[in-house]
Amino acid sequence: MSLRRTRSFALTVVVCAAVFTTACTVASPGSPSPVASTAPDAALQPFYDQKLSWGPCAPYATTATDRTAFANPKFDCARFEVPLDYTKPDGEKAEIAVLRQKALDQDARIGSLLMNPGGPGASGMSALTSIVSGGIGGGPLAQRFDLIGFDPRGVGASMPKIDCLTDAEQDAEREKTFADPSPAGVAAADANSELYAQRCTERVGTEVLANVGTRDVVRDMDILRAVLGDAKLNYLGYSYGTRIGSAYAEEFPGNVRALVLDGALDPQQSTIDRAVDQNAGFQGAFDAFAAWCSQQQTPCPLGQDPKQATTVFQALVRPLIDNPLPAGPGRVLSFADAQTGVSQALYVSAAYPILFQGIAGLATGDGETLLRLADFYYDRAPDGRYSNTIEAFTVISCVDEERITDRAQVAELNRRADEVAPFRSTGRGPVNSLDPCAFWPVPPTSKPHVPQVSGLPPTLVISVTGDPATPYEAGIDLAKALDGRLLTVEGNQHTAALQGDQCTDEIVTQYFIDLVLPPEGAQCKLA
Repeated sequence: MSLRRTRSFALTVVVCAAVFTTACTVASPGSPSPVASTAPDAALQPFYDQKLSWGPCAPYATTATDRTAFANPKFDCARFEVPLDYTKPDGEKAEIAVLRQKALDQDARIGSLLMNPGGPGASGMSALTSIVSGGIGGGPLAQRFDLIGFDPRGVGASMPKIDCLTDAEQDAEREKTFADPSPAGVAAADANSELYAQRCTERVGTEVLANVGTRDVVRDMDILRAVLGDAKLNYLGYSYGTRIGSAYAEEFPGNVRALVLDGALDPQQSTIDRAVDQNAGFQGAFDAFAAWCSQQQTPCPLGQDPKQATTVFQALVRPLIDNPLPAGPGRVLSFADAQTGVSQALYVSAAYPILFQGIAGLATGDGETLLRLADFYYDRAPDGRYSNTIEAFTVISCVDEERITDRAQVAELNRRADEVAPFRSTGRGPVNSLDPCAFWPVPPTSKPHVPQVSGLPPTLVISVTGDPATPYEAGIDLAKALDGRLLTVEGNQHTAALQGDQCTDEIVTQYFIDLVLPPEGAQCKLA
């Protein structure tokens, strides 16, 4: 699993559940101004003046799951145009796909509520159908807002699409584990990364690769705000979606009505430090699972002493580096996929039972359960088809993150990662090979920095104490950077908003509807 990759809990928990079946006070911050404060450049005005042509969503489906969800007549869909390159508004265009559930009470409608599930690379259209089916589809927010999911440029149903690998190439990629720190091992890993970059360049094109980052997504989102007819933006972003939200706040502070950022990426933290912190977060989640596992009636496959669980797991998983495990017809469980499957289940404590089964299977020579968990992470359907979520993650990360080409820095990153997350370590020492971004044909378009925001209305940042993917402290830092209000949620999962916790959901709902924030120091606790 990539060190930087995050997926929103809102998306992850729905996928897991579908396959495996396994009191707060508030204070008012005041009212917003009624009109957008940041006017578009004249050259972009035609994009802001577009009219959406809504229609059935079925033609927008890109996966079997989407085909089922998008067939629901309560959703309608559309696309709108944006410049592929904002420095060339008269040049090539991109199309952004949007899915909507109209406000159930049109007389009381406040506006649109845009949601992004994270990634980068996750489909906002798919995520919205899952969130709606998960419980908010008829609730207060659905009554008062048009609920909007959009696929960021290059993702899902938006066009042009990021598509670097064939399905067979993605299967083959997952079977590889580069654990050899020798010069020959590093050269092989480098060659693999360079080939990935070459394929993306040839199959997607440099102009697309150069213009799919957060810098461009926030500009698209402001056009979307306008074509939806909203003077001000209402936005809920999970995980990487918090980066979109904070970048939008910096670019268009006067166009914000309400902003909820859940599972924060610290905007000023370096790529290396965030990777290390995320590894530490997953080790904490693994330790929490081990403690839970030791208390079950069935003997835990990691043993009954949680302090020894990492050592036991290492003994189970490290043999896969040289000898992948059979995991169903024509497939094997690699070391990399085993780690991905475990980490996928660690996003939410509700998945602990299936992780128990997966590790128990590993201990008895059956890799199928962990492989299925990894398949969920990679968005691989049973028929072997992939969405472009993971490819989009890589491509967007390569223009959003700092580029690490110094092998000493790579070695230090991997050494620190092994130190804070020994359950993920190969045990063979850090490999100082370069990732695909080191071979990328275009430069990054973003860099870590403290947002410079003036005129932003009060915002709400949510951070879960035991979040494995976006550590709690990042939420503290982001709230401070935006001069926003922090809601602390005690629990072990990735993000919390609109996922069934009454305390959290009431605070989020009241904020969006009434612009009322919780008091300083507000806390909720997950059941």
